Amino acid sequence: MRFVHSREYLNAGDVVVVQCSHQCNVRVMSDTDFQNFKNGRSHNYHGGHFKMLPARIAVPSSGYWNTAIDLGGSPSAFQYGVSYLKSDAA
Repeated sequence: MRFVHSREYLNAGDVVVVQCSHQCNVRVMSDTDFQNFKNGRSHNYHGGHFKMLPARIAVPSSGYWNTAIDLGGSPSAFQYGVSYLKSDAA
């Protein structure tokens, strides 16, 4: 499956914001779950299939988070952007 990926350190409650030119699948995952996803194994994630964009997904805990975006197997090209709404807590 073709997908695009980004990785960022986020604190609990920070929000991943994904904009896409098409409806798409958005998965926000830990490093372990991302490795499982890449290898076609069972994995846990936050997100899902989004028809209405931008998608906004809050992360439940602090750490590195991986965001994977795909069109569900469709080979067409797409434009996307990933940004983060980070809390001011430091």
